[in-house]
Amino acid sequence: MKYYKILDKQVFSSGDYSIVPIRLEDRYLIMKWRNEQIYHLRQKNSLTKEQQDDYFSNVIAKSYDQVSPHQLLFSFLKESECIGYGGLVHINWIDMNAEISFIMNTELEKSGFKSIWSCYLELIELIAFDQLEFHKIYVYAFDLRPHLYDTLESSSYFLDARLKDHCFFEGSFKDVVIYSKINPGS
Repeated sequence: MKYYKILDKQVFSSGDYSIVPIRLEDRYLIMKWRNEQIYHLRQKNSLTKEQQDDYFSNVIAKSYDQVSPHQLLFSFLKESECIGYGGLVHINWIDMNAEISFIMNTELEKSGFKSIWSCYLELIELIAFDQLEFHKIYVYAFDLRPHLYDTLESSSYFLDARLKDHCFFEGSFKDVVIYSKINPGS
């Protein structure tokens, strides 16, 4: 397993679930899910295996040794099976905040969306707040999946901003919503 130099601890667990530094072996599953869920991601085109390999070799591999990486990505596991991935992205080391990124296996979205998202949030908060001592973390989302907001609110996130007509999707402009959480220890 690769390790992030910046983290004292690499594995964070809750019951059967854990997050570990993103695993090379999960890259094609992640690519598949990103391509299936492109509608809610800031990704214009479907990814190819070559692009995914290049990203892992040239972006992710370098982040393990960086003192102040721009992102920390993790494989989200149920037991040892990857069922999602995400992390802290657009990290702002000066203001001590980061955006939360997460997607899960597309097949689990209908049956386990809320429980999986809630568990992921619990684990990513351990990294953001306890390990890195960030002041704030947030979710930036196209206003396309209202069921996401209930999950965030039940995990003590608040609507921080609504950017009106901020993205163009399927022929019309949509809002972007930003849900945030302040470090309870701040």
